[in-house]
Amino acid sequence: MGNWITTKGPESDIVLSSRIRLARNIKGYHFPHIMSVDEAKKVIKECSNSIMEKSPVLAKDFHVIEMDKLSPIERSAMVEEHLISTGLAENYPKSAVLLNTDSTVSIMINEEDHIRLQVIYPGLQLKEAYEYASKLDDVIEESVDYAFDQRMGYLTACPTNIGTGIRASVMLHLPALTVTGNINGVLNAVAQVGLTIRGIYGEGSNVQGNIYQISNQVTLGLSEEEVISNLMAVTKQIVDNEKAAIEKLKESNIMQLEDTVYRSLGILKNARLLSSNECLNLISNIRLGVGMGIITDIDSTLLNEIMISIQPATLVKREGKELDSASRDIKRAEYVRERLK
Repeated sequence: MGNWITTKGPESDIVLSSRIRLARNIKGYHFPHIMSVDEAKKVIKECSNSIMEKSPVLAKDFHVIEMDKLSPIERSAMVEEHLISTGLAENYPKSAVLLNTDSTVSIMINEEDHIRLQVIYPGLQLKEAYEYASKLDDVIEESVDYAFDQRMGYLTACPTNIGTGIRASVMLHLPALTVTGNINGVLNAVAQVGLTIRGIYGEGSNVQGNIYQISNQVTLGLSEEEVISNLMAVTKQIVDNEKAAIEKLKESNIMQLEDTVYRSLGILKNARLLSSNECLNLISNIRLGVGMGIITDIDSTLLNEIMISIQPATLVKREGKELDSASRDIKRAEYVRERLK
């Protein structure tokens, strides 16, 4: 299984990725926000050992990264790649991550909870991502004593995660619904069925490049299978709506749409200055053009790579030195021109 950036999956023209995240805590330890650094190191060791020492087969595929061993830029770049959360990066004196070789799995230790097990697959593969997350969860539980209540389920630092502790989400690219003015109706309908909508980097992030994250809000009272089934049904309906909106655009003014796509490509191939927001919006137009067959010599996985690589921290990490905003705009344009040659 390749990661979502470099590999295509089912419906990947619209569904960029599917993510399952399980929140777990260990009996006998304080929650991360009040634990000492010494206690946090004990949790890191116990969680890491459950994979690295107790499961030799899995250990070959994982490595441990302690956040305090990384620079702020390196931590931020990992957030931009969706490998860790902002919360894990901010709690760097106490946190770590177990990351597998193809970057589809990250087991975050001492974020808001002791364990945040995250599996991200390309395209619409929620069930497959959950099946693997569940297997890893079982492996960890063989040597770690989870905080669990028979009535309440898994006990978590935030009450919104109590119960199954599952967050299932999909990252969707919805430019046609946006252009046709139907996006607000779709998003309002999503909110009414107990799902939440966020931007490309989850909670607290803005929507950029017509990319939306949709996930469940309820973790108590529903089984994991019900959570996934509900999100799958809604996602399939949104995908159908996006495809219908694409057909509507084709019928209404295909020439104008082609002009937008090719103008965007021209700017990306020739611009000397690009802000991250402008770049993401232009990439969105190109991605729509690729999905519609207007552009045939650019692969959507290349656009995924560009989308991540033009983020501020990733740019700075690649250059190996601090860059102010103006310098980042120059380097971003240089990078995009080179990749689209």
